[in-house]
Amino acid sequence: MAFPSETVYGLGADATNPTAVVRIFEAKERPHFDPLIVHLADAGWLERCVSSVPAEASRLAGRFWPGPLTLVLPKRERIPDIVTAGLRNVAVRVPSHPVAHAMIEQADVPVAAPSANRFGHISPTTAEAVRQELGDRIDLILDGGPTAHGVESTIVAFGPDGPRILRPGPITREELCDSLGREVGIASRSGHAPEAPGQLDRHYAPRTPLRLVKRAEEFVAPRGKKVGLLAFRGTTPDTRFTAIEVLSPRGDLRHAATNLFGAMRRLDAAGLDLIVAEPVPAAGIGLAIMDRLRRAATARDRVRIGREKAQKLRR
Repeated sequence: MAFPSETVYGLGADATNPTAVVRIFEAKERPHFDPLIVHLADAGWLERCVSSVPAEASRLAGRFWPGPLTLVLPKRERIPDIVTAGLRNVAVRVPSHPVAHAMIEQADVPVAAPSANRFGHISPTTAEAVRQELGDRIDLILDGGPTAHGVESTIVAFGPDGPRILRPGPITREELCDSLGREVGIASRSGHAPEAPGQLDRHYAPRTPLRLVKRAEEFVAPRGKKVGLLAFRGTTPDTRFTAIEVLSPRGDLRHAATNLFGAMRRLDAAGLDLIVAEPVPAAGIGLAIMDRLRRAATARDRVRIGREKAQKLRR
């Protein structure tokens, strides 16, 4: 069933039951090589899922749990391979949303839960968005109102070279560095098999093609096309754009993150041919926003660049 967290709505099943977990992949049409996050009621549940916890992971859990931080740790055999895509590590977190917490406690099992949308599409931040995405594919939707953060959790892994951010999110790199008293690296997008959820190039994407531009003022709209604008701070009325969504009129990055997926979803439903997105400052949670926008645009840009190269060759 779908349930709210402080980040986005998740689609949950008993993480210890492979048959139940398979239904997540079926409902989302998610590839089995993309691992899932396991949600726990509290840090005391770690021993149900993981075999060891590094000191730095324990320090981060103590500061940020419950909350939007996921830790990648060595898994116990109790967690089926389908949850971790065959990897030896499992991604775990403790959500702070009261509905999520109550649901996990009453289920009394670790809950595997990716975002409650079809694979690669925009993550849902309301129960209605879940209904539109998954409809009768799932058994139940718990409506906990709009989510607080609007983007998925920060994911951190630990290795010989120290902690690394595998996916930026509401817990910022600056906060992690401050907590650990050292630099925290950011994993490169190597194109290899994912170590954690949300690392695939094509992700968080609307059905409408989305293109990142440096400045909306300089964008030349294709003739005869309906174009929408995803703006950061705001813009004056502009006849080039059929629809405009502003993430934060006051330029607040956390406000922008909360509005990101909802704004993308509204533009996607506006009957457009193209969505143009402005960048936001890549600092703090802005790093997470830009990560989601780049992934939403990646596949479309590759197709466009491939077509342009083919045209040049034909010339």
